[in-house]
Amino acid sequence: MNATINYFKTTGKIITGIKSITTLPQEIKLLGGKRVFIFTDEGIVKAGICDHVLQILEGNVESVSVFGKVPPEPPLETIDECLKLAREANCDLIIGLGGGSAMDVAKVISVLLTNDKSLAQMIGVNLVDKRGVPKILIPTSAGTGSEVTPIVILTDQAENLKKGVVSDFLFPETAILDPELTLSLPPGATAASGMDALIHAVEAYTSVNATPMTDHLALRAIELIVANIRSAWANGSNLEARMNMLEGSLLAGQAFANAGVTAVHAFAYPLGGEFHVPHGVANTVMLCAVLRFNMIASLKKFAALGKLLCPDVLSTDSKVLAEAGISFMEGLIIDLQLPRTLKELNVTQDAIPRMAEGVMKVTRLLANNPRIITLRDANDIYQVVY
Repeated sequence: MNATINYFKTTGKIITGIKSITTLPQEIKLLGGKRVFIFTDEGIVKAGICDHVLQILEGNVESVSVFGKVPPEPPLETIDECLKLAREANCDLIIGLGGGSAMDVAKVISVLLTNDKSLAQMIGVNLVDKRGVPKILIPTSAGTGSEVTPIVILTDQAENLKKGVVSDFLFPETAILDPELTLSLPPGATAASGMDALIHAVEAYTSVNATPMTDHLALRAIELIVANIRSAWANGSNLEARMNMLEGSLLAGQAFANAGVTAVHAFAYPLGGEFHVPHGVANTVMLCAVLRFNMIASLKKFAALGKLLCPDVLSTDSKVLAEAGISFMEGLIIDLQLPRTLKELNVTQDAIPRMAEGVMKVTRLLANNPRIITLRDANDIYQVVY
């Protein structure tokens, strides 16, 4: 019997299913919201999704304000602008509508409205003092799992680095997952966001902080994603595949919210911070090299992954099974036509030393990694991917 005490935390209420977005007015009412502020991005506005949500809200709230220009990998300056607008609107409920960037902005604005701290004072772990205004998160892609995580990731452009705010107060009160809202996501974004979700699950499973519960969630997420990502990418109107991808992303988010992600994300952060590589793409490019580096430190787990992904491999050799799982990932990336090298991302080789130094600063994630990584290791891993 394992005597370890494990904790598990997640979003208060999760609503899923086709047309579940129609429950939004009653959820706002339950949370006491009257003056609503929606944070979303230009793609969601152009796709008509924001207008659809506004129609659902019409007549159900006193006022609705919209900021429709949340950029990918939001810089710290964007938060200043959004906070000013939210204060001017005197909003009492916030909605994050979109991918991880829109949802992350909604989460951090929520707590900035109620805490007597600046954003700079909140960057780090458990530095938010109290709960924010109520927030509802509505993902329109299956990737980040931000709707069930206590994490916000922002870009510090001055340092070319991603920085995180981590606090239980960032969990939303409610998440609504409607697969119809993901139908307009183009193939490239479907592939990149889906790989991001898969990587969340794989990293949570191999994290040194994994628990039986996070393992269960991570493995189910992996099953759902690998069974549906090709279908969702090849035929975006496949509603069943879209729903399964949303569920997989959600479960992966719950897993890594509690177990943490590892070095794949640490290596992706400098790519996003300096070269503005989309998060899912950056993770995908770094995935297999980091897994090969890590597998020797956790062969049992990596072998189990290989067996899950490649059930036809009959070997009982843990290294053979682990390598089979990584090879499966490589084949998946090829099928989804995603980049596999830094060259394809227009990353220059002379950037590798400073990116490696950037990796070593991401101590929050490196602490979860099953294998210790040195600066030399970081340089070598980037060189392998170049």
